[in-house]
Amino acid sequence: MKTRFTTVDIRAVIAEINANYIGMRVYNVYDIDNKTYLIRLQKPDSKAVLLIESGTRIHSTDFEWPKNMMPSGFAMKCRKHLKTRRLTQIKQLGIDRIVDIQFGSDEAAYHLIIELYDRGNIILADHEYTILNLLRFRTAEAEDVKIAVRERYPVESARPPEPLISLERLTEILSKAPNGEQVKRVLNPHLRKYAGIVAQLETILFLLYYSINLQLNLNFSGKGYIIQKTEKKPSLTPGKPSEELLTYDEFHPFLFAQHAKSPYLEFDTFDKAVDEFFSKMESQKIDLKALQQEKQALKKLENVKKDHEQRLEALHQAQEVDRIKGELVEMNLPVVDRALQVVRSALANQVDWTEIGVLVKEAQAAGDPVACAIKELKLQTNHITMLLKNPYISEEDQEEEEKKEIVETKGKKNKNKEKGQNKKLQRNKPMLVDVDLGLSAYANAKKYYDSKRSAEKKEQKTIEAADKAMKSAEKKTQQTLKEVQTVTTIQKARKVYWFEKFLWFISSENYLVIAGRDQQQNEMIVKRYLRAGDIYVHADLHGATSCVIKNPSGNPIPPRTLTEAGTMAVCYSAAWDAKIVTSAWWVHHHQVSKTAPTGEYLTTGSFMIRVPSLAVSVDDQSVFRHQGERKVRTVEEDMEEATSRTAELLDEGEELIAENLLTSLTGQPHPEDVLLFAVPVCAPYTALSNYKHKVKLTPGSQKKGKAARTAVFSFMKAKEVSPREKDLFRSVKDSDLSRNMPGKVKVSAPNLLAAKKK
Repeated sequence: MKTRFTTVDIRAVIAEINANYIGMRVYNVYDIDNKTYLIRLQKPDSKAVLLIESGTRIHSTDFEWPKNMMPSGFAMKCRKHLKTRRLTQIKQLGIDRIVDIQFGSDEAAYHLIIELYDRGNIILADHEYTILNLLRFRTAEAEDVKIAVRERYPVESARPPEPLISLERLTEILSKAPNGEQVKRVLNPHLRKYAGIVAQLETILFLLYYSINLQLNLNFSGKGYIIQKTEKKPSLTPGKPSEELLTYDEFHPFLFAQHAKSPYLEFDTFDKAVDEFFSKMESQKIDLKALQQEKQALKKLENVKKDHEQRLEALHQAQEVDRIKGELVEMNLPVVDRALQVVRSALANQVDWTEIGVLVKEAQAAGDPVACAIKELKLQTNHITMLLKNPYISEEDQEEEEKKEIVETKGKKNKNKEKGQNKKLQRNKPMLVDVDLGLSAYANAKKYYDSKRSAEKKEQKTIEAADKAMKSAEKKTQQTLKEVQTVTTIQKARKVYWFEKFLWFISSENYLVIAGRDQQQNEMIVKRYLRAGDIYVHADLHGATSCVIKNPSGNPIPPRTLTEAGTMAVCYSAAWDAKIVTSAWWVHHHQVSKTAPTGEYLTTGSFMIRVPSLAVSVDDQSVFRHQGERKVRTVEEDMEEATSRTAELLDEGEELIAENLLTSLTGQPHPEDVLLFAVPVCAPYTALSNYKHKVKLTPGSQKKGKAARTAVFSFMKAKEVSPREKDLFRSVKDSDLSRNMPGKVKVSAPNLLAAKKK
């Protein structure tokens, strides 16, 4: 699968960005992860988003991408210097895979330089290309050039777009190349200094086009193409032809001849093709993972079939061998009887075993036919090995049979028929047969016949057992295939809610409670999500998480929800691992401030809580004068703040908290409900008391991953669990199951030990 831009792709996408987005202003800069950034552009009549991934790609995007929980330092630096500036130019530096995006002009210009090769890099520089910030520090090929802050980025060192090779020289090289040889292999020896650029065939052809035409500013006004790859999907129904799964394999600004016969998708622009390719990559990874699981399930079934076939074949061969040995003993009764008598007589006379061997060899040298038939003495097991042959076939006939067998074996195309033919002819070949000294010749023959009949019965039983086993294996495989496809469908449909990036739960009274996983999230929760009417909760321990009870209605929050939020604050603190009980407290949203007292400094995730220093009590007659003085500020009273917060969240793509939202996440599914997906939640036990599937976590020694698997095991083994619920449990990723657990735990649930024993 193609995973990064080539020189051709860079030229194509630059042409399209220059044609469509020049002149637009930077509205904001966001980071998706540590190497992928979004630049939101806008002008009065339109908006656009540029997506930049270090070392991989640059293009506009129409898809919604999940932004990082806290903007990175690089994103903040880009916001500081690029916000409100116009996109004035985008170009490639020489023929290197380096893109230079300019915002602003003259001395007020800033450059964003994207390296799309090797490990990649993104560099923010001023109008003189002095580096202000970058993703990674490095030393360039020349030892005296450093890519670091306050150093100058060496734009002049980019390889110029000069002709790589003359047309005459190109014609000469290609004319001397062997017929059918790859163009890349032919040209690489002559373009070694460009080896990093000409890694792919289409890039070579493109650069050759440069060399011949010297048109370095080509206008890519063509379309974009995604080349697809066909994978065979296992069929759920026996006898039904397998389905085909089309996955994205490559993207190109041209439809090259080698791809013309492959399935492909055509787009109006190359930019849209690339956007579609990378946006669906995650979904296709799910499909390919499911396909791999299906193939493994079928391979397992094939191995079961093969194992049964091999067992039956081994039993059948054993029968054939025993039958032939019995027949050979029966056809050579006089010789076998005479050999038995000779060896028994020697043993009865207490002749040494070594001496018996010497006597047999002397008789063989003298040409004794009985001695010649004895090939080995196995006196320790009371057996001798004899070479027996069909006495009714002459040596000439035997040689003829062997020649005929060789000819027929060479002519057979079917291996199974070839094996069968060999077995059929074995009775006419000499064969080594073990003979028991304690039995007569006839009894030895009968012994082999009995062994043959025993193997025959065993074969029949194996066939009967194999039929049952195969039906069971096929049923299990079909079930596995069905489960894989169901889980894939659920994972694709799964909607990730904005609050899942935090610690969270829904209280027993339908209030959303969120808390930070670290100091950065604590900072974000208060600055960005704490609004009028909300409650701030904190445990009475230094470094504990910041909890916020979301209260969009502005009504007083009931005591039970406050208690549950306090329990959460205590559990996600040092109190859990220390196995101690401590208290928690709460304040209104307007009592939480980031402003420190004069001369003091608040670190990230720390806040100033303002509470009255003195409270007094009044008599009953005076109470009426103080009614409402602790009234929570309403949404109307904080309209300006609420409006600005809402606008910011909508701009960031966040969802407002609706009550159609919290109610849709239920812990008590009704049998007639249509269940979409399962969301793991870790909450105070009172908040989950009515949930259908739950386990109790207490401080313990079990790691999170194992505890999560134990919990799911308990859910799957519950008597009241439905097939749909099992499918939903299977679809939850292991990382999602355990990420909200407070630490090492002990899992408790009714009948958990009994389920494990089963």
